[in-house]
Amino acid sequence: MIANIIAFIFGSIMGSFLNVCIYRMPLGESVVWPGSHCPKCKKRIPAYDNIPFISYILLKGKCRFCKEKISFRYIIVELLTAIMFVALFAHFGLSYDFFFYMILVCALIVATFIDIQHRIIPDEISLGGMILGFILSAIKGFNLKPITYNLKPTIDSFLGIIIGGGIIYLTGKIFDLIYFKLLKRPPIQGETESMGGGDVKLLAMIGAFLGWQKAVVTFLLAPFLGVVIGVINLIVKKDHTIPYGPFLSLAAILSLFWADKIIGLFLLR
Repeated sequence: MIANIIAFIFGSIMGSFLNVCIYRMPLGESVVWPGSHCPKCKKRIPAYDNIPFISYILLKGKCRFCKEKISFRYIIVELLTAIMFVALFAHFGLSYDFFFYMILVCALIVATFIDIQHRIIPDEISLGGMILGFILSAIKGFNLKPITYNLKPTIDSFLGIIIGGGIIYLTGKIFDLIYFKLLKRPPIQGETESMGGGDVKLLAMIGAFLGWQKAVVTFLLAPFLGVVIGVINLIVKKDHTIPYGPFLSLAAILSLFWADKIIGLFLLR
């Protein structure tokens, strides 16, 4: 119980930092310097106003100085990160895998909220995460007692990058060929590609952490998760485009915890 509380607090603190990344990365700003400040009045936010959940509630969702409204997204990101850290701890305990997948989850949360607002996925997250995922997967292969090295995590990560990124890239190209060339449908709102490069790199990053099998499960799950939102978006906003990163991220989380059961369901059918 105490361990779960610690994981929750740790996650909420990390969520506070992720909010900084979500706000600053699309603007090309450093996530380290300067320290936390109000985007409106630029006043530095004191430590007692930067406590996850508590400060937001005490300040009634407004800046102490200029009274500018603070986005409710800050609470959502902190709570989501805290819950995910508890889930990871419950599943993996205090282990290498806990910290390994913690990095993946943080990257997915940042990618999701940036993609929702800006329709982009920064390369610092996708490409940087892909490289980091491969390196950390290679480190997983080391065994100390006795000192041996297992190549499987490294190979799985490498194949995850190639197959994860490749399968979504080829699918997008095949769809574009059929839709724009063979059916000769005109592009809508200047769209000439059905699958953005950011989504390709994001799934490659997911593959670097999860391996090729779970990357394929993620690829297959994401369209089912996105179709409902896509239909609602089309009906309400008359917009056929939706950010795909959030659905890849959610599918990756489901694959992380339940890929084996999902594969089992497909095989039974």
